[in-house]
Amino acid sequence: MSEKAKPSVWVFGDQLNMNIESLRGRSAEDCRVLFVESEHKILSKPWHTQRQHLIISAMSHFAAELVEAGYEVDYRRASSYQEGLRRHCEDFSVGEVVAMAPASWGGRKLLKRLGVATVPNNQFLCGEDDFAAWSQTRKNMRMEDFYRWQRKRLDVLMDGTQPEGGRWNFDAENRKPPPKDGRSWPALRRFPLDQTDHDVLQRLPNSWGSEPDGTWPVTRSQALERLEEFVAEGLPEFGAFEDAMLKDEWKLSHSCLSSSMNLGLLHPSEVIAAVENAYRNGTAPINSVEGYIRQVLGWREYVWGLYWLWMPEYLDSNFFEANQPIPPVFLGEAETEMVCVETAVRHLQETGYTHHIERLMVFGNLALTVGIEPQAMMDWMWSSFVDGAEWVMAPNVLGMALYADGGAMSSKPYASGGAYLNRMSDSCRNCAFDPKKRVGDDACPYTTLYWDFLDRHRDALSSNHRLSLQYGNLSRLSDLESIRVRASEVRDRLRKGAL
Repeated sequence: MSEKAKPSVWVFGDQLNMNIESLRGRSAEDCRVLFVESEHKILSKPWHTQRQHLIISAMSHFAAELVEAGYEVDYRRASSYQEGLRRHCEDFSVGEVVAMAPASWGGRKLLKRLGVATVPNNQFLCGEDDFAAWSQTRKNMRMEDFYRWQRKRLDVLMDGTQPEGGRWNFDAENRKPPPKDGRSWPALRRFPLDQTDHDVLQRLPNSWGSEPDGTWPVTRSQALERLEEFVAEGLPEFGAFEDAMLKDEWKLSHSCLSSSMNLGLLHPSEVIAAVENAYRNGTAPINSVEGYIRQVLGWREYVWGLYWLWMPEYLDSNFFEANQPIPPVFLGEAETEMVCVETAVRHLQETGYTHHIERLMVFGNLALTVGIEPQAMMDWMWSSFVDGAEWVMAPNVLGMALYADGGAMSSKPYASGGAYLNRMSDSCRNCAFDPKKRVGDDACPYTTLYWDFLDRHRDALSSNHRLSLQYGNLSRLSDLESIRVRASEVRDRLRKGAL
């Protein structure tokens, strides 16, 4: 094959493995590989330092692995993706460029405009077309139904035609509050930064958050080591405390594998297989194994499917017409006396990560009840978390956290007062605010805002049968006017960074 006839395979920063569809079946002799490090993309958001380093370092490491495997690699730093492709095609007289379909609507639209051929994205177990077909058979697209369908058709954690353990769902065992015994939690091995990591840090713009310390795998070998570490040390205790929050422990027994899966360093099938094998081998209990598989095979794939089903109109969702800005405390520009918020912000600053309950019930819950503008909240979370991506954050933030889609994804808003945080964290015991109080200077902002949220959106929500008890309780409150006044004060102080 002549050099001019050799096609180029364009690999993006979330497609970092040899088995992506665009490389599968190809050899080093019959293609050239293109990477584009886009200045426009890097400067498009205020990325957490660890997030921007993770993606660029992982790209750079994978490019080096391809070179070592004998591939011709053109790793380009360019002002934009379009400019990088143009210069690549000019320099190599490229006739054909192919890429695996990007994981974003905008990415696919860009490649179509640039005339780049695409092949299907094979980094999920349920492709978007399969999900769309499944959705056509459903009156309601409940995640639970999708999850069971996935397990049956892929034969995951099954005993013949029945679920392993006799139940589909072990949530009842997986909602314990944090233990009070002072136990230690599994430690993560830190991967030493190499010269590639340092070179990447040197050329990236200054940003916010703690510098990378080797927490997040940047190569497939590191990701496989993290997977093995989690299955051996984290998985056995994962289930019971997966919803718990602790001030001085940022991850508990969570796997910290989401960034590796989202970058393509790990495929969900191998993660699920390793977790299921632990159950089959007797080294992890069914509640932990089912709880984790539910997150990956169920929730992660469900979010991916919904993203493609509802895009691009979904990005404009704003059911409550919320318009408040991101509060300074979320941005690290102000301090707060709310211990749960201070804790979650500190975890995020230090690691670029918080687990799902801090995201939903600390950040998301506050954003929902305050009325933060959904698109601003989505962009902030996308840029702040190491595992962020548009397909991740659009359904999770707009749908699950903020109910901005008006209930297309969840049957009721995930609004909660301080009682939930008091039960599931250790933050309230030393907090200036009392989770049991809804009015007064020491009333928990979450509790105040919860009742105010129900009151403000009574017309939109009171007919929801899942909220009938809450609205019955609201109607019996004798201090509703004081709640409204206190809520207005809380929103104002939060906006000013003085809460």
